[in-house]
Order: sequence, then C-alpha cells, then structure tokens
Amino acid sequence: MATATYPPPPPYYRLYKNYAQDPQSAPEPPPPIEGTYICFGGTYTTSDVLPSLEEQGVRQLYSKGPNIDFKKELRSLNGELQLHVLELADILIERPSQYARRVEEISTVFKNLHHLLNSLRPHQARATLIHILELQIERRKQAVEDIKRRREEARRLLNESLATLDGH
Repeated sequence: MATATYPPPPPYYRLYKNYAQDPQSAPEPPPPIEGTYICFGGTYTTSDVLPSLEEQGVRQLYSKGPNIDFKKELRSLNGELQLHVLELADILIERPSQYARRVEEISTVFKNLHHLLNSLRPHQARATLIHILELQIERRKQAVEDIKRRREEARRLLNESLATLDGH
C-alpha cells in the first residue's frame, strides 16, 4: 500500500524565503478587486448596493418608491404566500401536471420577501451598532461608579487607620 506525504508547497513560497531577515523582501499584496468577479460559478460585485428586483429579472409585487411601509408590505406578501401554498396544494390534488406555474409564483413571492428583508439590513446594522454602543456606555458608567465607590471605601479605611494611629 502506497501512502503520499503532504504535497510540496506552492512555488511562490520562494518569494518569502528571506522574510524573517528582511520583511521588505516580500512582494506587495495584490490590489483589491473592484467591480464584478466570478466565484464558484456565480457573478458577484464589490459594491454593497442591493440590486433591484428588475435588475435580477424578478417581477416586483410590492409598491415602488422611497417610502415603503415595510410592515404592511411584508404582511401582504406573507398572506399572498399562504394563499399560493394553499392553491398549490389544491392543484397537486386536482391537476398535478399544472403545478409548475404555482411553484413559480411562490418563488416570486419568496424573492420579493427576501428582497424586502435585505433592504432592511442597513437599518438592522445601524440599530445593532447603536445597541452595542449603548451597552459599552453603560458598562463604562458602571466601571466609573465602581471606581468611585472603591475610592470612597479606600478613603474611609485610610481615615479610620489614621484615626487609630492618632489615638495611640
């Protein structure tokens, strides 16, 4: 039975052979990727902009515009999703060969729900950051109060010790 050792290091390890003695000898890192790139067969972009549903080739089921009532739209899409699932169940019982259109409608509703939820991510991130900062402020205030309390306790003990020394 033949066994293999670990494979040899990639050839570019030679670029770093003098790094311990001279850190400047290593090559500069590659520049950051900008624009679009392909990873595992999918095309991705480096911008953090959420593409619209139209750009993704999906029909938008909720109202357009900057002032979207997310709560109302999410409830509406949830109700629509429930209706489509019930219709799918009926079709699977009565006409199983016609299920594909209902599945596509359910997929469209899910994509709209997903897009609405993703558009709330910046708000969620902001709220999370605010919460973390408030917790940090509260912890620091508690630490300051603890230091003040310990300082007063140390002063009291020091005054008691001085009074005891003066008394003898």
